[in-house]
Amino acid sequence: MKKLVYLIFLYSCFCIAQETDAKKQQSSKAATIDVNYFSGNIVRHNDDILHLITGHPEGVILSYNQKTFGNDDWSQFFNYPDYGVSLSFQDLKNEHLGKNIALYAHYNFYFLKRNIMLRIGQGLAYTSNPYDKVDNFRNIAFGSRLMSSTYLMLNYKKENLFKRFGVQAGLSFLHYSNANVKAPNTSMNTLAFNIGVNYNLDDTSLIEYQKNEITQNFREPIKFNIVLRAGINESDAIGSGQYGFTILSSYADKRLGRKSAIQAGAEVFFSNFLKEWIRYRSIAFPDGEVKGDEDFKRVGVFVGHELFINKLSVITQLGYYVYYPVDFEGQTYIRIGMKRYFAKKWFAALTLKSHAAKAEAVELGVGIRL
Repeated sequence: MKKLVYLIFLYSCFCIAQETDAKKQQSSKAATIDVNYFSGNIVRHNDDILHLITGHPEGVILSYNQKTFGNDDWSQFFNYPDYGVSLSFQDLKNEHLGKNIALYAHYNFYFLKRNIMLRIGQGLAYTSNPYDKVDNFRNIAFGSRLMSSTYLMLNYKKENLFKRFGVQAGLSFLHYSNANVKAPNTSMNTLAFNIGVNYNLDDTSLIEYQKNEITQNFREPIKFNIVLRAGINESDAIGSGQYGFTILSSYADKRLGRKSAIQAGAEVFFSNFLKEWIRYRSIAFPDGEVKGDEDFKRVGVFVGHELFINKLSVITQLGYYVYYPVDFEGQTYIRIGMKRYFAKKWFAALTLKSHAAKAEAVELGVGIRL
């Protein structure tokens, strides 16, 4: 009898271990796919694009989503988000704009008992019909075939309504811009309604969301950062040429907890495109404010916030030029983008710098946090 009880006990332990391992394996691979159709309107953010708004853009977004269940040190802080990739196709319903295809990396964040999903995606887009001074001079939105693209999706989402199939619907926002890598670049925004179907590739009915005890203290002393950013861009004057730029930034940050840090610092801009822009303005408008001998360098101070998501982080910064020898798009600027940490000190950054809604440059950066 004792041997039988012992065997039953061992068998039970084995079954529990097997179930736990199965859950862990399943949670590490549990994924979904979804297909969404969308249709909407081009947002009128600039009167210069009125001739490009001639229909209701429509398209399809296909997405793959990897689920998280807390078997790590970050996902439970964000209510177990998904991460994945999306592929979109959009017909802009205008002969001058053509059609766009884009590939994104995205996160899905959940709210209200996981019924509301907010998706944030960032990637690259290809347009079929960019600006051409002879064949397509009316397309002032896209100055190059390759562009950066951002999309947001706010949806009511239900999974597993019929076997592994579910539905979702809501609003989507798609943005295309080459960030003045090449002029023209008024950019294009679409606000649309989407409806779609989602499908679970794995059975997740037995998987439980893990709630790990928080033992790590994320508070840190003030850290100092040095970042070198670079890239190419062009002024709004079409055909003025693309020029390289460099930015040297130094700032201090204070981490407040698992998710956030605040920043404050200063930076100097070596924007070579401004040399040509200053020369052009002084010749084209000889009685204007630009005389031709102004300095092309600028110095700014800024404050910012950093949101930590696993090894990635999202940065937002607001800056003000304290040295501003020539007026170009205003004395305040904003920067948004992402950082990826390597080891403990080094990081790479991809950011967008703009003056309000007017982008100036996409910046590639590398930095150290001391």
